[in-house]
Amino acid sequence: MTRSTKAGDGRATARAAELTHAHYLIEKALAERLRSAPREERRHLYRELYDELFQRVPDHSQLHNKASSDVRERHWRELALVRGLLRPGAVFMELGAGDCQFALELAQDAGQVIAVDVSTEIVKDLLPPANFSLLLSDGCNVPVPPASVDLAYSNQLIEHLHPEDVRAQLQAIFTALRRGGRYLCLTPHRYTGPHDISRGFDDVATGFHLHEYTSRELCALMRECGFVAIRQLVGARGRYLAVPPLLVTLLEGLLAPLPQRVRRRLGNLPGLRMVLHRLMITARRPD
Repeated sequence: MTRSTKAGDGRATARAAELTHAHYLIEKALAERLRSAPREERRHLYRELYDELFQRVPDHSQLHNKASSDVRERHWRELALVRGLLRPGAVFMELGAGDCQFALELAQDAGQVIAVDVSTEIVKDLLPPANFSLLLSDGCNVPVPPASVDLAYSNQLIEHLHPEDVRAQLQAIFTALRRGGRYLCLTPHRYTGPHDISRGFDDVATGFHLHEYTSRELCALMRECGFVAIRQLVGARGRYLAVPPLLVTLLEGLLAPLPQRVRRRLGNLPGLRMVLHRLMITARRPD
């Protein structure tokens, strides 16, 4: 490697760090506006602030195709997981659909696919198939008729909601599901975070992850909203075992007294990572 190449790499690294820090400052300031806003103001702020973020951070990862091999592999594993829960002809709904690529992939398997998001900035040029619809939400509501969805799915959504709005959205998902319908929720675990742009700057999430959850917190909220048969999927690389949440909450209880940085190191150890890196929780509306 030549000296000039090393210098170029150094400038690129410094530039990347500079862009990351600029993104962090923008997102943290926007997130603070959302955290401190009253409920009624948040109804329109979700859309406004996310649109502003994508406009001010044009290199944001959500605005570009995720091309790395690990991201592609995770994408296909999650598609396989959802396809295993999806009956032929079913109505599938993804909340927090982002660039809609995941929902579009499932349009060939489901009878109808509904993508719900707070912003259309990412998908301005989307040309969807006939059985696909994109609906705008205010961050809490689920704009579909009651009892119209067979399988609801969200991945890295619930942590983006204001903590005061999470119960309202879970209740709206419950109402949208048909009797016996299921909800699959994927969200990063707080003990291995923060998982937003504030990682590397803060010990807790200060960006648009307004609150990162533990299994105990999220399962309790689901039960309060009427969900039953709550199970956590534990495993890795597409192989998962459905276990009662109690087993995970007992582990959380052992780690809870430790400092966050210690919890993060332990939670990212190979064995514990299968349990604590991400929460994957399934729940059902009673028959």
